[in-house]
Amino acid sequence: MKWRILFVLTTLMLSAKLFAADNQKVSSGEILPPPPAREFRGVWLVTVANIDWPSKPGLPVAQQKAELISLLDRAAQLKFNAVLFQVRSVCDAFYASPIEPWSEYLTGTQGRAPEPFYDPLALAIAEAHKRGLELHAWFNPFRASHPLARSPAALNHITRTHPELIRHYGKQIWLDPGEPAVQARVVAVVQDVVKRYDVDGIIFDDYFYPYREKNWAGRELDFPDDASWKKFGAASGFNREDWRRENVNHFIRRVSQAIKSAKPWVQFGISPFGIWRPQNPAQIKGMDAYAKIYADSRKWLANGWVDYFAPQLYWPVAPREQSFPVLFDWWRAQNSQGRHLWPALADSSVGTKFSTEEIPHQVQITRGKSDPGAVHFHLRSVLDNPALAAAVRAQYAPPALVPRSPWIAAPPPLKPKLMVDTGKNSVRIRWENSGGEMPRGWVLQSRTNGIWTTEIFPPGRADAYRDHFSPDAVSIRAVGRLGVLSEPAIWTPKKYSTPDTTRGATRMKN
Repeated sequence: MKWRILFVLTTLMLSAKLFAADNQKVSSGEILPPPPAREFRGVWLVTVANIDWPSKPGLPVAQQKAELISLLDRAAQLKFNAVLFQVRSVCDAFYASPIEPWSEYLTGTQGRAPEPFYDPLALAIAEAHKRGLELHAWFNPFRASHPLARSPAALNHITRTHPELIRHYGKQIWLDPGEPAVQARVVAVVQDVVKRYDVDGIIFDDYFYPYREKNWAGRELDFPDDASWKKFGAASGFNREDWRRENVNHFIRRVSQAIKSAKPWVQFGISPFGIWRPQNPAQIKGMDAYAKIYADSRKWLANGWVDYFAPQLYWPVAPREQSFPVLFDWWRAQNSQGRHLWPALADSSVGTKFSTEEIPHQVQITRGKSDPGAVHFHLRSVLDNPALAAAVRAQYAPPALVPRSPWIAAPPPLKPKLMVDTGKNSVRIRWENSGGEMPRGWVLQSRTNGIWTTEIFPPGRADAYRDHFSPDAVSIRAVGRLGVLSEPAIWTPKKYSTPDTTRGATRMKN
């Protein structure tokens, strides 16, 4: 009962605070619909080891498709607006790749294509966009095998075609980031997806150099990169640890440039380990990602090499040594380039390490800052926990577009065509695309007694009927890439119309 009360209160606070713009009064003589609320509501969709999808390898294609569509339906129902879909976990592919083999987690055998053939990434993009969801392709750049793998490596897997680039490290099989050929291959893999698929973003998580493995005596093992160090590192002017960090830095810059050279509007995101270094800030303790996995993640954010950053803040609010709000504020202070900062939340810990209330509390904390948003790990951990699903649904009930990315040029869609038919105390609203690219969605706003309300619809929606409803203004706007809005098409009854209506709407900015 406690969490139900909390959800009601937080939803009321949300309506009053985050969505205050939707309840503006507009002065007479000028009709300007208010800007809709914006918040990134992302969720990870995990494919490695069949954690989220498909439920097991080797399912019939029809069942695979049905499961994926059902997951996207549920994500849309919970009002997420972005799905981070894992398409490459171990140098394999959940899409038709000319470079790497099909994933064993799809068909049961690495390298075997689905039969009858379909492309899961293409399907995920099309179905996500139908539902008004962004689709970000999630890559693990350097992991080459998973400890739970059951299928032998395909003949075209990199462990067979280029064994000289592979490093065996404890239970892990890894590509060596210090090998230029490794970096070139991964950049080519990412750019191939960007060029051939209509993805909205590319996202990496925290796997660059591997997390430390231990030997039989419990001592940490060093990553076995002697060969690349001797060839490329020893004469670089860096010590070995700095050289490893610079390998990752160089790789991230290359990926960012490759994405933007192919499609400037595709966003690049990283979700690193949530602690850069212990004692940053002073009270924080935990693993030193800078020293242990050679991730100088603060540098990536501070230099603006990414469009969004989702540090894995997988800790509760209260503990002092890994406090969610303390770490979040520290990361915000490092964001000198003003990129999106949307922390990743540990929904999978609800019921074990977290109470149900923890996730809505953390979402509320992100809303206390500019550019609100979060990424939930992971989709089935939300869907399979009814209390958590109710919590997310309550938090995300009011509509929101993804935040704008003002440093990325994106032309607005054309102003749509709007038709309004009025009856006795009822209204039917219809709209059409004016041409060009199909919008990613629609923002419908209506004003009654000077108060605006907002609804956000997926791209396939083209009308709305309202009974017992007499608006004094109706506005429709098309939503383009990156949440960019068209100019509003506005309708008013004759008694409310003014000569300045069209001009006033044209002056509105997104």
